[in-house]
Amino acid sequence: MLLIPAIDLKNGKCVRLRQGRMEEETIFSDDPRTVARRWVEAGARRLHLVDLDGAFAGQPVNAGVVADIVRNHPDLPIQVGGGIRDTETIANYLAMGVRYVILGTKAVTNPEFVEASCKDFPGQILVGLDARGGKVAIEGWAKLSSHNITDLAHAFEQVGVAGIIYTDISRDGMMSGVNVDATVALARSLSIPIIASGGITNLEDIRALCAVAHEGILGAITGRAIYEGTLDFALGQQLADELVANNRT
Repeated sequence: MLLIPAIDLKNGKCVRLRQGRMEEETIFSDDPRTVARRWVEAGARRLHLVDLDGAFAGQPVNAGVVADIVRNHPDLPIQVGGGIRDTETIANYLAMGVRYVILGTKAVTNPEFVEASCKDFPGQILVGLDARGGKVAIEGWAKLSSHNITDLAHAFEQVGVAGIIYTDISRDGMMSGVNVDATVALARSLSIPIIASGGITNLEDIRALCAVAHEGILGAITGRAIYEGTLDFALGQQLADELVANNRT
């Protein structure tokens, strides 16, 4: 199971939010490029970049920073989300070397766009479903839709998305532990991989997810915990590798 460091970009800096609130930010670094290098050197096998400004603006704002990180780590799979609302933006990100593009708000408000994108860029489209109480949030979590997360995930699976990134908003940035039950329930209902997000706090959360990784959980995105030190990233990935290997034997 992959442990995937999150680098959230706001005003060109690496920050973390609490429950997606732009006004509740903590700045961890003025240079996201250095942060990316730190996680790669610690053993990261994928990075999760989010253009927070882009999520609210509806178009990329920190694409230059993303391009620098991709250029510095050309062989590393990098997934990017935030403000991706048209085909041109997807094409531009993939052309610069981004491996996966994450559709969020646009996926919920225009499912046909997801289907078209999967046809145009097969195997490179992920959908981020961020939920509170089983309902999907959009526009940087500023609005709660009426859509049920399981129903939407099924629909996107049918049109060919490469995977679902599931975030429990109530846990994100709160250091309260991952919502294992909800993550497993979603994973069991799908045949495509799930990447868990929100609430990863310590090694016990890694143990809990690895115990159910066989249900279809590809990895877990972690942010505040690795920045504040409650989770040692290198130890976490090492533990995940060991636990998954043991579960296979």
